[in-house]
Amino acid sequence: RLLSALRRRCDISGKRLSGPGLAAEGRVLRAVLYVYHSRLLRHRPYLALQQVEQCLKRLWKMNLVGCLEALVGLIPKKNASKAQAECLVPSQPILETVALKVLGSCKLILRLLDCCCKAFLLSVKHLCSKEFILLNTVASGLLSRLWFVIQYRCVLQTLMSLYSALSTMLHLVSETQKTPYIKGFTFPSDVGDFLGVNVSSEAKKQKAKMLTAKKSTSWMKEFFPAMPEAVSKVGKKRKSETCTSALRNCSILCPVDIGETVV
Repeated sequence: RLLSALRRRCDISGKRLSGPGLAAEGRVLRAVLYVYHSRLLRHRPYLALQQVEQCLKRLWKMNLVGCLEALVGLIPKKNASKAQAECLVPSQPILETVALKVLGSCKLILRLLDCCCKAFLLSVKHLCSKEFILLNTVASGLLSRLWFVIQYRCVLQTLMSLYSALSTMLHLVSETQKTPYIKGFTFPSDVGDFLGVNVSSEAKKQKAKMLTAKKSTSWMKEFFPAMPEAVSKVGKKRKSETCTSALRNCSILCPVDIGETVV
């Protein structure tokens, strides 16, 4: 029963860590940092974005997904465990290694959420000061999406539940055959004590800060004034006519610079 629960939690954690959301946001973040590298080396939101990218890079280099897949491969399947009274289980060194990586990943993800919140607040602050509007608009949207992906998919909570299953299995295996591999470190029984922060309350605080800061960007509506209803209705009717007439007169018109507005 414990082995099947551990296998299930390993599968869930691996899927949520290797999902398309985190990878996509990481690629966009790297692209933004590459574009603005030579222009904004001393800009505070840019430096905060670098800290977020550093946390993501360390998380991927830890290769927790590969370790979870290797651990799942060592856990016998249901059919094999039912067929015989005894079954092979992962050894204590393997369980200790995976448990240590899970603890490190929890710490990194908590740090990543904190960096996302701080960088988002800095981006909004400079956005309200009307500095580097394009960069700060892109950065605030990217950071809010990254924070939302981690919270919505419950990545940190999934890893915490995985560690509880690992801790139980590690305790039973060490009682059966004690072969410690990691020395000088005591594995905590609760991840919350190791992190030193209540995860749910901290997430609520960060969300409240980000929502409060987002309200201060209402001045950006001046750049996109609301279109009157009458004008919008007329525009919708004339849209198809304008497109067809432009295509018909394309060969007759003189060459026009692409940068200029074409009525």
